[in-house]
Amino acid sequence: MNHPAMSIRLQAACSELIWAVQLNLMWIVFTLAGGVIGGLGPATVAAYTLARRRTRNESFHGWAEFWTVYRREFVRSSLLVLPVAALAIVLVGNYLYLSALGPSMGALRIATFVALIALAGVGAYVGPLYAHYDLPLRAYWPKAAQLALLRPASSVLLLLALSAIAYATSAAPILAPVISFGAWIYLNTWLCQRFFAENEARLHSKGNS
Repeated sequence: MNHPAMSIRLQAACSELIWAVQLNLMWIVFTLAGGVIGGLGPATVAAYTLARRRTRNESFHGWAEFWTVYRREFVRSSLLVLPVAALAIVLVGNYLYLSALGPSMGALRIATFVALIALAGVGAYVGPLYAHYDLPLRAYWPKAAQLALLRPASSVLLLLALSAIAYATSAAPILAPVISFGAWIYLNTWLCQRFFAENEARLHSKGNS
């Protein structure tokens, strides 16, 4: 057995786990610091920005850099995140209300659930897109929707990863304040970085053909 190699992999896994916990804590602290509504957008964008830098093996001071991005992106990130967060809350509220009404609302409940899945599928691209590409603010959600439709396998993989983390958190709620949000943001970013690289390589290949 190659014990040194196994030890290195174990250390790397522990390092990534600790990073996800730290990212989770920063996201929660800065979201609360903004009164939740004011902090949600900039904390989310800051978390995705740092997660991208981590996937690229860049060195930075976590809390200081998080605060820098949080301040810089405060207004723009709120405009990006808050309207869709409000829509998600409305859809979840409608789904719970329709579920409470019983089988007679089955069609509407299913339609609401499908809308939630579609929103989650598109939303899974937005944070990584914002951290990776410099686009006009209004372009991020349409671009995310385009990617979600053109890369169905990638979208399904993102939804499966999100579902797994959501299921684990529902089974053990203590995971939410400890690691769930950080784990999702980091995994989401890691996956999307690879999807973007594949997409850019494909487009470059087409351009040279």
